[in-house]
Amino acid sequence: MSTAGETDAPVPAPPHIADSHELIRVRGARVNNLKNLSVVIPKRRLTVFTGVSGSGKSSLVFGTIAAESQRMINETYSAFVQGFMPTLGRPEVDVLEGLTTAIIVDQQRMGADPRSTVGTATDANAMLRILFSRLGQPHIGSPNAFSFNVPSVRASGAITVERGGGRTVRQTFTRTGGMCPHCEGRGTVSDIDLGQLYDDSKSLAEGAITIPGYKVDGWWTVGIFIESGFLDPDKPIRDYTATELHDFLHREPTKVKVNGVNLTYEGLIPKVRKSFLAKDREAMQPHIRAFVDRAVTFTACPECGGTRLSEAARSSRIGGRKGAGARKGAGAINIAEACAMQISDLAAWVGGLDEPSVAPLLATLRHTLDSFDEIGLGYLSLDRPTGTLSGGEAQRVKMIRHLGSSLTDVTYVFDEPTTGLHPHDIQRMNDLLLRLRDKGNTVLVVEHKPETIAIADHVIDLGPGAGTAGGTVCFEGGVEGLRASGTITGRHFDDRAAVKATVRTPTGTLEIRGATTHNLREVDVDIPLGVLAVVTGVAGSGKSSLVHGSVPAGSGVVSVDQSAIRGSRRSNPATYTGLLDPIRKAFAKANGVKPALFSANSEGACPTCDGAGVVYTDLAMMAGVATTCEECEGKRFQAAVLDYRLGGRDISEVLAMPVSEAQEFFGAGEARTPAAHTILVRLADVGLGYLSLGQPLTTLSGGERQRLKLATHMAEKGGVYVLDEPTAGLHLADVEQLLGLLDRLVDSGKSVIVVEHHQAVMAHADWIIDLGPGAGHDGGRIVFEGTPADLVAARSTLTGEHLAAYVGG
Repeated sequence: MSTAGETDAPVPAPPHIADSHELIRVRGARVNNLKNLSVVIPKRRLTVFTGVSGSGKSSLVFGTIAAESQRMINETYSAFVQGFMPTLGRPEVDVLEGLTTAIIVDQQRMGADPRSTVGTATDANAMLRILFSRLGQPHIGSPNAFSFNVPSVRASGAITVERGGGRTVRQTFTRTGGMCPHCEGRGTVSDIDLGQLYDDSKSLAEGAITIPGYKVDGWWTVGIFIESGFLDPDKPIRDYTATELHDFLHREPTKVKVNGVNLTYEGLIPKVRKSFLAKDREAMQPHIRAFVDRAVTFTACPECGGTRLSEAARSSRIGGRKGAGARKGAGAINIAEACAMQISDLAAWVGGLDEPSVAPLLATLRHTLDSFDEIGLGYLSLDRPTGTLSGGEAQRVKMIRHLGSSLTDVTYVFDEPTTGLHPHDIQRMNDLLLRLRDKGNTVLVVEHKPETIAIADHVIDLGPGAGTAGGTVCFEGGVEGLRASGTITGRHFDDRAAVKATVRTPTGTLEIRGATTHNLREVDVDIPLGVLAVVTGVAGSGKSSLVHGSVPAGSGVVSVDQSAIRGSRRSNPATYTGLLDPIRKAFAKANGVKPALFSANSEGACPTCDGAGVVYTDLAMMAGVATTCEECEGKRFQAAVLDYRLGGRDISEVLAMPVSEAQEFFGAGEARTPAAHTILVRLADVGLGYLSLGQPLTTLSGGERQRLKLATHMAEKGGVYVLDEPTAGLHLADVEQLLGLLDRLVDSGKSVIVVEHHQAVMAHADWIIDLGPGAGHDGGRIVFEGTPADLVAARSTLTGEHLAAYVGG
């Protein structure tokens, strides 16, 4: 006989079918070097993808999972809307199940437009403009009156009102903007050195104009000056009359007819301003940037003092004390001063405002500003141009808008979020990643730092090698399982570099006196030469300001910074490093033909695909399709060119070689080419031996691009090498190889100065310069100088504490 309790026991409800979709399944992924890869990723967990550089992490996370999520979201829009969006092709994968909306937070530099600032990129400026339009005294207008991107407009005239019989009335229109009319909201004005634009001893026909790209036979450049009818093309410019010189340099846009074609003629100076100075310097090609640096001097606008804002916008102020009566008088600031403040200080100022009429706005603005501080960017200011941010800073700025988001069940994809972070800041980043996960989101992180790998719920290790030697899953599971596994990541997970027992003796010093760049406070320091010197400190402490802003550039100094490599899908390691030139000459010499035949961008290109190797078909609002060229079978060259051989290989086979194989090929035998071999040795030295010579630059990871740049700069004749975080994007196993490269540079007589956060590089240094103690105005001072052993023993700085913990001191 059953009891009442047994009879009334609740029957467990069967699991709801909606709860069965707890996994992201990837089967048969073949993007880039992935080898029919299949993985299962748990949702609402933190999954870290590890593996050596080039093993396929980015191809799986960004090129497959995130790319397909974005493509499927785009397809939900109408065909009309899709026509205005970038077209995305379906990644090469058999099955992708369980995808959710992907939000990508990568390290791509933010827009380098000269009008883009940290404030405009995060909407903090928009909220500040509303705040000043409500509370600013005197009141000058709407939020547009405080925007440096909005000019003031005034107009008046007669309009016809179609009412009854119709009548003409006089109407006026005004819009108050905050743009400084003198510098047009850029904050700087330019002074052009005419001597860099033209040689006045020559005529136009003789090539007087010396601007890059201005050729005598160029119809859109010099040709229009010659054929305009305003100038004598055979008269030296120094002999021009006042009218001719004005027409040459300053004439307003004028319609002219050249060989029956209607064109617009304008003076050289306005043409240069539009084509060069309207663009951001950081986005220019190197030779154009060098010309601008020679020809143009930028100074702060004398009208607005570099604030970009009109006088009216700067006249309106808000007080910093509580109470409505505190808007005027001492402590009141304008919007330009607010944007120039360190964000942590601005957050405190906003917190001191007590205005019930705008309380929700103040709360939202305060939250946004506090997020900067929380993510380790409190040292920035809102008027900082986005083009000057490092890759790590740009990535963290993008995170700001997601921290307060109420979205759940989305997939956040991060590309090495700890890049550029001091060990002290990595813990805060880890907390943010965990918080995003705990809100019910799936967090996918590509990462090398063991501190972040250690917090993962799930680890997917790719490898075992790089390039063609990678693209497979070596391990899936928890962190402890990774430690016990025999993979490269597992074996090196707990690696620790030891502090040097003996350090090198400097051969001299590089003196820096009174450095004041950005937040530096009259810094005096002697950087030892002939040794490995490491400059460290928390993010924003002034490291880059000291090294890049104070070390004199020029002869003898080779600087390898974090600026991006720009290149199309036609660019590859062979073209970027200059390796293709000696290879083409060797082929030409061996076969008695022209070198241009062995360039896929010149005479030797396949006529069907124009040397691209693939044919792109535009399908309007649908994603375009790229198919391998049937004529050349993807080899990019004409069939006749492939008949010419060097050492038994044609040019397409050589470009398909990895660096290590090409190094042997050009090092001896019939194909021996010393110039090519030298470049290949450098590529192998920086750990790129697996890279194919013809692999498009667009497929390289961030770490690969930085090391490619380092290999190129190693060819420059310099006595001092300045490296900015060379461990960015490097696997634990690759850091050891990098240390060996740095040692070889120093032992060859070079001086190496490294800005770095990685403790292994600090421990390996001969001399450490630590800046701090904090970031922004809390930094900018030297807090330690000495050997790594002394820093560990003293533990007097944040860096010292973390280095001591790292080496077990």
